[in-house]
Amino acid sequence: MRVLVAPDSFGDTLTAPEAARAIEEGWRRHAPEDVLTAAPMADGGPGFVDVLHEALGGQLQVETVVGPYGDQVPVTWLLHEGSGYIESAQACGLQLSDRRAPTVASSVGVGQVVGAALDAGVRRVVIGLGGSATNDGGAGLLSALGATANVPLDRGPIALEGITSLDLEPARDRCAGREIVIASDVDSSLLGMFGATKTFGPQKGLDDEQIIAVDRLLDDLVVAACGSTPAERRIADAKGAGAAGGLGFALMLLGGPGAVTSGINLVASAVGLSQQATQHDLVVSGEGRYDFSSRAGKVVFGVAAAAAQAARPCIVLAGQVEVGAREMRAMGVESAYAAADLVGLERSMSDPYGALVELAARVARTWSTT
Repeated sequence: MRVLVAPDSFGDTLTAPEAARAIEEGWRRHAPEDVLTAAPMADGGPGFVDVLHEALGGQLQVETVVGPYGDQVPVTWLLHEGSGYIESAQACGLQLSDRRAPTVASSVGVGQVVGAALDAGVRRVVIGLGGSATNDGGAGLLSALGATANVPLDRGPIALEGITSLDLEPARDRCAGREIVIASDVDSSLLGMFGATKTFGPQKGLDDEQIIAVDRLLDDLVVAACGSTPAERRIADAKGAGAAGGLGFALMLLGGPGAVTSGINLVASAVGLSQQATQHDLVVSGEGRYDFSSRAGKVVFGVAAAAAQAARPCIVLAGQVEVGAREMRAMGVESAYAAADLVGLERSMSDPYGALVELAARVARTWSTT
């Protein structure tokens, strides 16, 4: 039996390659004769650069930039055939600190990496968005690329109070003649009930009052950048503008709404996922928590779609499963299995690799035909 193993990272506990190795190790315990192929995946969030480097090759470049709270953090980006691939989470991700203070967190480091790629002469910059600790509408990124305003842009959304003018021309000039591609795992708009702040603010540390205040400040940023009429503000309503705390919006100001693409589709194309699925009997994906957010834009959804196109069954191994059978089948997933159900939640969190190995061994008893 041929099995394609194509998981996402498991939150902060396992990278996608580590998760793939754990699934392979466990599967072989029960079915050592099965042929397993690892194809670690990413959707624009953590692991984006590592997965693309493994699939494409190229040269890894290292920069030291300003993290979300002003400390220096190392960032690795990929240079491949005239394109620069950047993972925003490395510069402003939640995993960089236990601190949760998005009112002062800045995306300036992402802009510094983009600037480094531009200085290296790339013709195309692909920025993976996801897992950010920031909610500044990308103001920090714009600042790092040369934009100026009547208030500081690099000190988080709280510093945008009173913004009335924003000069984007220096940033646009710096990006002139280069293609900006936004690889996103979400399609939310910037503002409002389904925008970046309301949807993702709580997991970054915003309380109800702060959500209202920050959304208002980002609205002021939109007016300063675009204008106050609905037609002028349309870019803030575009799908993906709310990705990574509004980094999508800032990048659209530089590359246009058409710059947005699906992160999972971009990675799937790079690794040849559809072609690989046709060459296997079963496709196995996975992530830390399989829930309703796993729908469109996420790795599991994209992998299941590729499996369906190839008429192959897809199953999911996860730390926790929070969707029912009907919902998972609507996503194209035959069955989903949780490590927490097998070994307990505490062990699945304290020993995620070992728990996933045991889960894969158990699941192989059901699915392996050898």
